[in-house]
Amino acid sequence: MRLPSSFHPLLRALAISCLLALVLLPNTQAQQAPQKPAENTTGKASTPAAPQNPAQIELLETKVRFESNGDSRKEVHARVHINSELGVRQFARLNFDYNRSFQSIEIPLVRITHASGGIADILPSAITDNPNPAVVNAPAYQDVRVKSVRILGLQPGDLLEYRVITTTSHHPLAPDFWLDHSFDRSGVVSQELFELDLPASRQVQIRINAATPASSNEQSGEGNSAQSIYRWERKNSSPPTQDSASDSVAETPASPDVALSTFGHWRTLSMRLADALTPGAISPDPQKSREERWRELFAAPKVSEAVLEKAGELTKSASNDSQKTQAIYDFVSTKIVTIDLPLGATGFSVRTADAILSSGYATQEEKFVLFEALAKAVELGARPVLTGFSDVTASTVPMPSVFKHLYIIGGGAHYRYSMDPSLQVAPFGIIPPIREKFVFLLNRAIHLQPEGPEYSIDSSLGVWLEPSRRPPFPAFQRVAVDAVVNSEGTLTAKVKYTLRGENELTLRVAFHHAPKEKWTELAQLLSLSDGFRGKVTTVTASDPYATKEPFTVEYELAQPKFVDWSKKPVRIPALLPQLGLPDPPAKPAVGAASSPIELGTPLEVATRATLHLPPSTTVQTPTGTAVQRDYATYASQYSAKGQSIIASRHINFLLREIPADRAADYNAFLHAVQNDEAQDFTLEREDTTTEGKKSAAPKTPAAPSPAQPKP
Repeated sequence: MRLPSSFHPLLRALAISCLLALVLLPNTQAQQAPQKPAENTTGKASTPAAPQNPAQIELLETKVRFESNGDSRKEVHARVHINSELGVRQFARLNFDYNRSFQSIEIPLVRITHASGGIADILPSAITDNPNPAVVNAPAYQDVRVKSVRILGLQPGDLLEYRVITTTSHHPLAPDFWLDHSFDRSGVVSQELFELDLPASRQVQIRINAATPASSNEQSGEGNSAQSIYRWERKNSSPPTQDSASDSVAETPASPDVALSTFGHWRTLSMRLADALTPGAISPDPQKSREERWRELFAAPKVSEAVLEKAGELTKSASNDSQKTQAIYDFVSTKIVTIDLPLGATGFSVRTADAILSSGYATQEEKFVLFEALAKAVELGARPVLTGFSDVTASTVPMPSVFKHLYIIGGGAHYRYSMDPSLQVAPFGIIPPIREKFVFLLNRAIHLQPEGPEYSIDSSLGVWLEPSRRPPFPAFQRVAVDAVVNSEGTLTAKVKYTLRGENELTLRVAFHHAPKEKWTELAQLLSLSDGFRGKVTTVTASDPYATKEPFTVEYELAQPKFVDWSKKPVRIPALLPQLGLPDPPAKPAVGAASSPIELGTPLEVATRATLHLPPSTTVQTPTGTAVQRDYATYASQYSAKGQSIIASRHINFLLREIPADRAADYNAFLHAVQNDEAQDFTLEREDTTTEGKKSAAPKTPAAPSPAQPKP
């Protein structure tokens, strides 16, 4: 058990903005602004004082003990000095997540030592124990809980001290256990003590960062009661400066400072998790022949009558495996409500497909359980895949806590699709972009593989594989702009996006989670990410659940003073989103291999803008460009008709990546696109006012005026 301890350029900025707005910001602690330096009375030059943290953890002491059966006890003792009102708000409530079915939490001490004198102990009545907010309407998961302590009377200058004990017994994955721990490098913790107590009778893989060796390592007890005890003590003598704090964060290792596991091999973990996600599964007898074990492995569990009936109902009009798979996916994705719990919050303990079907809700793990049962009922297959980690080297230890999300690979003999029903609005065959080079496939068939350390990291066993990025339909993005500039220089525009593919999923999820009153903010982010500077007003979007059709977003914007007609001439850009292609790779270090240039999923992007001008305006249009390569093509056209100008750009990414040795060719392609995007329309408008005619002077060649700001 575990103790609690690439988008395409057109929407890359939007995806980051939406992620921050909808996901990260609510869970991110605000940062204290640097305090005003103390007055300098020496007359000598001084450096600015280091910024003070809102709260300084003077001591963080953690002790963890594992038993041979997988049970554990974790005790955390902390002393926190509150420096500001922001620190008061940060520690006004302490929250501790746990799962009541195999964990318990005690809070024996919460004490405030006031700066003005006096000590106050927080009473038990200030401690509450409630279901996690995500499971309030899901009775099956009421064991996933949050124990909270409300801290009243806290003030800047106070010292807060608390002790928390988490006890784990009979975890669903016992007797295996695992843990990862990283030491603070931000300067928030002044002194950190960490103690790890392991049973000598268990074979435990442990990896310790060479930069953070244990201060001591000793043995205690004898026989079955023998324990190996590791201790660490780290001190930060003074709070870091702003620059050194940034450097410390940057130097934080990608892997934890301490990692341990009893799984032994990634293949063992794959098998254990696959078994956990197969209710009623029976591990085959290793003493039997391979053929007998194969029959045992896939004979159980049987599909229930309720699941058989539902699968038949869903697929009765389907004529092939692909249509059957999509029908099952649509049901599990949209009709079964996703309970938004982190992967593994239930210890990978799942309900049966019957229970999930009757309740109408499921975690991401249970959505796989139901999908797999429905697929099995119509003789289709499904496998769970975990994402979030891909550092598959001999120095890593296998543990389920490194994975963050689950998606499904399923279909028939001739059709295999990647699917993510937990998002509820993901089109069939589309999954969120995967940053990792490899993903982890859960595989019960490893029961049939030979034993031995040589199989610990071996992709031939089907444990690690490159993620599939082949959607069942071509990906495209279309942007249409219809705009007007009036005689005062004000721009009004209607913008429409039509999308299919990964970026479509980004927008679907964003608009699905945001209430309608927040759609204007989302559209403003979209507008800014594409270079439009006006204020967004009216916003409409298609139904996020209508996944069989492309997703559309439309909005209107207005920008005063877009054009200053007093300038002669006026230069304006085409009202089109900027295409931020990937930069060429940097020159590799001596002896290092060059990396290929990643273009991402093949994608066609078509943009078109029409701008209507006031009367008596003449236009000079730039010259269009056409560039063709085997990895991408680009073409642009610019024209004027009457009092309107029309601009269009079309780029088609054909390959996922370009070999490193073609960097020079790609660089030439990139410069051709960027040079074309930098071209402007030149406008001249006759002054039709009476005063303008009186003051008209003989024409002289006009000096070039600065380019107008991009919309």
